[in-house]
Amino acid sequence: MSTAALPIRPPSLRRRLLAHPLSRPLAALGLLLLVALLLVPGFFALEIKDGRLYGSLVDIAQRAAPLMLAALGMSLVIAMRGIDISVGAVVALAGTVACGLLLKGHGTALSLAAGLAVALLCGAWNALLVAALGLQPIVATLILMVAGRGLAQLISDGQILTVYEPASFFTLGAGYWLGLPVALFVVAGLYGLVALALRRTALGLFIQAVGLNPVAARLAGLRSSLLIALSYIACAACAGLAGLMIASNIKSADANNAGQLLELDAILAVTLGGGQLSGGSLNLAGTLVGGLIIQTLNALIYTLGVPPQLTLVVKALVVFVVCIAQSPVWASRKGVAA
Repeated sequence: MSTAALPIRPPSLRRRLLAHPLSRPLAALGLLLLVALLLVPGFFALEIKDGRLYGSLVDIAQRAAPLMLAALGMSLVIAMRGIDISVGAVVALAGTVACGLLLKGHGTALSLAAGLAVALLCGAWNALLVAALGLQPIVATLILMVAGRGLAQLISDGQILTVYEPASFFTLGAGYWLGLPVALFVVAGLYGLVALALRRTALGLFIQAVGLNPVAARLAGLRSSLLIALSYIACAACAGLAGLMIASNIKSADANNAGQLLELDAILAVTLGGGQLSGGSLNLAGTLVGGLIIQTLNALIYTLGVPPQLTLVVKALVVFVVCIAQSPVWASRKGVAA
């Protein structure tokens, strides 16, 4: 006696939405925005002056731009089981080199190119230590984390390098185009290029393969060392661009404080966006949302007048709750309960 096969019911819309990689990051961002809507009058107010869009939301997005740039590069490294804690030092070094050349009378193009070139050299140094010499990523990048900021302080002689001209240098971090900050277009352009390379070529598949099992990827014929090296170079390039953007925005380079703890926020943005430190997962859009979550939280904390002594504690608690909500154990329990 034959039995008819039972029809397979497609997952409900609710389950499909919850299973989407962006569902939890967007939910966390939406919750923060809801708190701002209830507690901060005029938080969502927007106005146009002299053809430019102003408002708290625009400020948050503009200030989150350097973090999102650094986080995009960090996501590539983390996807291959690496880590780069020298991001903040690269930010300081790139900005210091660019501002130092500007003060000596060099043009904007040369100064920006020199800052990016220094960042690429930093990435090549990390790649040499990790991919070629086989050092642990956290140890290898710790060297540059200390030495890079020290070099920036030597170049600036421990002083803040303030730049007054040329005006073209300030466009990257403080300029506007089509009524919106230029920094947002830079982030969108870089995101588009990276996403295109990962989705339209085999690069994304190779990165995930190396992150899931580097030994198996190497035995399958992939040049794992080269891919890992390129990820550190790309991460440093993104950090250098972030450093140039910061220096352009504040019209100065502070080797002592520029990019301070930015590497931790970049790692946090990747994890908040759904990335796993164990490697093998890559969610660029989620990484950008993670950067917005961090900057929105910072703006909300300061706007609500939280005492400086409690700022880091409040931030840590909120991040802890968001990370727990995104953990696989919590997600599996919710799935069983549902």
